[in-house]
Amino acid sequence: MTIHLPSITLHGLPGIPNVQPGDDIASLILEALTRAELTLQAGDVLVITQKIVSKAERRAVRLADVTPSPQARDIAQATGKDPRLVEVILRESRGVIRQRGPVLITETRHGWICANAGVDRSNIAGPEGESALPLPLDADESARRIRAALMSATGADIAVIITDTHGRAWREGTVNLALGVAGMLPITDLRGQPDMFGYTLRVTTVARADELAAAAGLITGQAAERLPVVLIRGADYPRGEGHAVDMQRPPEQDLFR
Repeated sequence: MTIHLPSITLHGLPGIPNVQPGDDIASLILEALTRAELTLQAGDVLVITQKIVSKAERRAVRLADVTPSPQARDIAQATGKDPRLVEVILRESRGVIRQRGPVLITETRHGWICANAGVDRSNIAGPEGESALPLPLDADESARRIRAALMSATGADIAVIITDTHGRAWREGTVNLALGVAGMLPITDLRGQPDMFGYTLRVTTVARADELAAAAGLITGQAAERLPVVLIRGADYPRGEGHAVDMQRPPEQDLFR
């Protein structure tokens, strides 16, 4: 008797170079797939770290070109951060949510609540402190463009997730989550479905895009892994055209802000 064992597989795509401004991410992925002797199949999910997307989309900011505002200088003094970096963070933010010691939590222009508006300085080529890298302007649109190019080249109906690592208010440690999606709905709605004992689920929704992003984070890593793209095969996810910000809790439902 054959027993079906549910499973998914994750493949880190090798050989993706240090991405430069203007690079074609879809072409780099296709080349990496060829090197790995992999072919895209319907239902596959490609998880891409936001850093290479931001680099390709020319989002890097030279700190030498930044003039800090008085607000940035005040926050820099309170946090011990470079005032030029704080200015970049403020430009990417709707507002400051919390500041304590070196910790600066803001709401990004997209609506994400995270440290430093997601602005990063790690794994950026050049002298230390020279550049800062904000998030993509519209990660959903970035995901849609990459997905369209890959589908045109391969014919495979896939999903694309663009991710970043964020901290969590109630738990230590960072985790990968979805900033942009294409070809999928980010949330699986289980309301109205029965559980294994017949109880009807009333409030259960699952952040499927975040689950897939977190799984890919086991391979992409945070340091020198050089695996910014992961192919996930065999995962179940709701098809459709959603937006990652659909997972952001509305302010009127936020009991803690």
